[in-house]
Amino acid sequence: MFRICTGLAYLIIGLPGLIGRAQDSTNVADQRLEAFFQQHLEECFRMRPTEATMLGDHRFDHLLDDISPEARDGWLEHWHRQLQRLTEEFGHAEFSPDGQINFEILRDDLERSIWMAENFSPFQEDPRTYGSYINDSVYSLLTQSTLPKEKNVENAIARIQEIPRIVAVARQTLTSPPKPILETGILQNRGAIGFYQKGVFELVGNTTQLAVLRQACNAAVQALETHQEFLESELRSKANDNWRIGPDRFARKLEMTLDAGWDAEQVLREAEQEFVRVQGDLYVVARQLWSHYYPKRPLPADDEMGRRSTISQVIQAVGQEHGQPESLILDARDTVHSIQEFIADYDILRLPEVDRCQVIEMPEFRRGNSLAYLDSALPLDPNGFSYYAVSPPPAIWGEEKVRSFLEEYNRHMLQILTIHEAYPGHYVQLEYSNRCPSLIRRVLQSGVFIEGWAVYTEQMMLDQGYGEGDLALRLNQLKFYLRAVANAILDYKMHCTEFSDDQALSFLVDDAYQSEGEALLKIVRAKQTSVQLSTYFVGRMAHYRLRQQVQRELGEKFDLGRFHEAVLAHGSVPVKFLPDLVRHRLAQPR
Repeated sequence: MFRICTGLAYLIIGLPGLIGRAQDSTNVADQRLEAFFQQHLEECFRMRPTEATMLGDHRFDHLLDDISPEARDGWLEHWHRQLQRLTEEFGHAEFSPDGQINFEILRDDLERSIWMAENFSPFQEDPRTYGSYINDSVYSLLTQSTLPKEKNVENAIARIQEIPRIVAVARQTLTSPPKPILETGILQNRGAIGFYQKGVFELVGNTTQLAVLRQACNAAVQALETHQEFLESELRSKANDNWRIGPDRFARKLEMTLDAGWDAEQVLREAEQEFVRVQGDLYVVARQLWSHYYPKRPLPADDEMGRRSTISQVIQAVGQEHGQPESLILDARDTVHSIQEFIADYDILRLPEVDRCQVIEMPEFRRGNSLAYLDSALPLDPNGFSYYAVSPPPAIWGEEKVRSFLEEYNRHMLQILTIHEAYPGHYVQLEYSNRCPSLIRRVLQSGVFIEGWAVYTEQMMLDQGYGEGDLALRLNQLKFYLRAVANAILDYKMHCTEFSDDQALSFLVDDAYQSEGEALLKIVRAKQTSVQLSTYFVGRMAHYRLRQQVQRELGEKFDLGRFHEAVLAHGSVPVKFLPDLVRHRLAQPR
């Protein structure tokens, strides 16, 4: 996650015991770096105002980016110029320990941005790239901005009026995208048409600006329908199968994204070892559940084939314990209260004192690859809401596909999903992150830390007693974690080898016990992304291993809640910095 924010004055709203090592406000080099970063951000915002909005700086809410080739060349020139200045002005600066970390985070981010821009061409090859301008730039204003409603509507209208320009650039720029990426782009653009035909009016409600809004939306829909024809006809005829990025680019991108000291071969090796271990744990749990779901039937033979059969059949039986499609959102909401109560009662960590997380139905234009996501409150507008979005099965799905979907996300799995996305996963962690005193750390967040924390919390919560030993819940937690491990293996094999769709499907269904529908979606996602699927496993291992090391060091003095707060106290930093930061924080009072 690359987050940009402004140098405007920012009110820090602290949680008790939140901050670890305070930033050294007296260190001259630290102060100079902060000023440099603020200036850097101001230039970024002038070039890309949408990014300012996405982080809560509302000075630019009425503007959309210039995404012409000339403007995008200017972005790259800016990054090169800033990296050179950073090296020249701060290469030998005497930072505080925290300042040194911030310097390295900024330097690495600039290097990563340059490399990505020089090695990938999303504006030419990925129609989804334009969705952040077509959809997210408006949706964010209407759901997360804390400005007065009429001002948000006014800004939204100004941006909607720019959509014809955006899609015109898209048609001029898109050339020959990979087929799986194009197909998702087609679905999401169709969702955008529906959003501007109906969804935006549901969000806005009554407003004096309704007539102007409707006029802007009518023009946007007309432009998007023309764009839909372009995507489905001309661009589809030019689509290709060249979605693999290859071992060299994969290895370099992985190294830069993880920033954890792991290379591609180590990730694969560690993931394959962990995959075998988790399969063993799954069998232990499935064997205990067998007689409950299959009374009087003999347990399958204890060999490789029999163990797979035991796990698969028990997972299938547990999957029958699910709700109905129309109640999926309500079912997700029902999981929240019991999880919050457990966190407080067992001192897992201190929850944000004002709960600003809402469970909502996922907007259609964002559907396509996953059941759920978390839209966190914006770092520069932290009093706004966070949204735990859940996607019901699309109306066009047949009965069999819906049934498979509901079995995959049964009532047990929904609890694991809520732990991951909300409590104490993404929502709680990002609330802490939004209140980190370092501007650089609030802005430049590590996806490895973020995803790894969420996966870590799934097992941790059950280990501490959530669910009161419910084996069906544990089965789903292990299955969900096995998916994270499988993600890393799939990520490597899809992009670095000639791993076929059939091989991938067999791996996910037969070895990772995923439903066919879920596996097919994951294969599409693996083709559309590279490296991101590895962040869950690598991040989880970093968090889990640090926990074991610190707990062993402290022995009886180890306090789980205090440890978790020490982990979250420093923002979403690259995990390589965590050991020193956490130990330093634990040496201070909670």
